[in-house]
Amino acid sequence: MTELQPLHILFLSNHNTVRSLMAEAVLNHMGEQRFCAHSAGCQPSPDGAPHPLLLQTLQSANIRTDGLRSKSWDVFALAEAPHMDLVITLCDEAAAEVCPVWPGHPATAHWSYEDPTRQVKSQVEQLHAFKQLLHALHLRLELLSSLPVTQLDHLVLETEARRLATP
Repeated sequence: MTELQPLHILFLSNHNTVRSLMAEAVLNHMGEQRFCAHSAGCQPSPDGAPHPLLLQTLQSANIRTDGLRSKSWDVFALAEAPHMDLVITLCDEAAAEVCPVWPGHPATAHWSYEDPTRQVKSQVEQLHAFKQLLHALHLRLELLSSLPVTQLDHLVLETEARRLATP
């Protein structure tokens, strides 16, 4: 009996410091080894550091944060990069960018989420926005992870991921 390989999913946002890192952490947490989530951005943080409130939000939800770092999406366009099955943009700015050509031409989808660091001013309000983002992503990723991924071909995966973009 052959072991099924996990679906590799790449989440993209501009800076890869909040939304895409959160999606990566949440899907890896809940994916039961059926998924291998990655994240990147077109303008990653120069020091690779995730936003501190992201780390706080994930840790308070008992989601691992070790290894989370901001990185360029160029890393995933290299020939030696893992083959992606699905690429999901999470911010409108990243969706509007000219993305690299991904090896294997994975399915794509866009799920629009506002940057919680831009929504409000106070730290308390930002923390609340981060928790709301975590809840929204968790719900959508639960739906994604409930799909019978072993039976999905490229077109069906893309169609279903795009369907999940509507609340």
